[in-house]
Amino acid sequence: MTTQHKLTKGLFQVYTGNGKGKTTASLGLVFRALGHGLRIHVMQFMKGQTVYGELESAKMFADKLTIEQVGSARFVKAGKQTSTDREMAQTALVRAHALVSSGDYDLVVLDELNCAVDFDLVALDDVKELIRSKPEHTELVITGRNVHPDIVELADLVTEMREIKHYFNAGQAARVGIES
Repeated sequence: MTTQHKLTKGLFQVYTGNGKGKTTASLGLVFRALGHGLRIHVMQFMKGQTVYGELESAKMFADKLTIEQVGSARFVKAGKQTSTDREMAQTALVRAHALVSSGDYDLVVLDELNCAVDFDLVALDDVKELIRSKPEHTELVITGRNVHPDIVELADLVTEMREIKHYFNAGQAARVGIES
């Protein structure tokens, strides 16, 4: 796919921290970019076969937005990663590298990639190479807790979501349309 690029200068952003809102913030940026006609690809690491409202919304923008989930249907926990989790994440990282370096997208969001690095599902050096290979006109966003300091060093912007209070701690379950 060859496309007219809307951005002349793409930067590298990171959304991290233990608070709620990293994926939501990246999707807010996606929504803003859609309003300006940018072509967008979102790859969600460690999320697969799960129903999220953003997947349904993306269908309305199919000509400009792709959201792709890569991972198993189960939640991956630190210290409980499987060889299948590693294989899926590594295969996804190769695909993400191809998406970013293709130059076909104005904005690429790699959701939860920080977690994939933190959980040793993908190699830090491979992620750093992906970041460095980003074309000049492509905006790259990586989300997830526990961002590695080397990734912070490469970033143009880092935002940390910090939990101050969360209703889950008071027993409020996830709600359709708000948390999913």
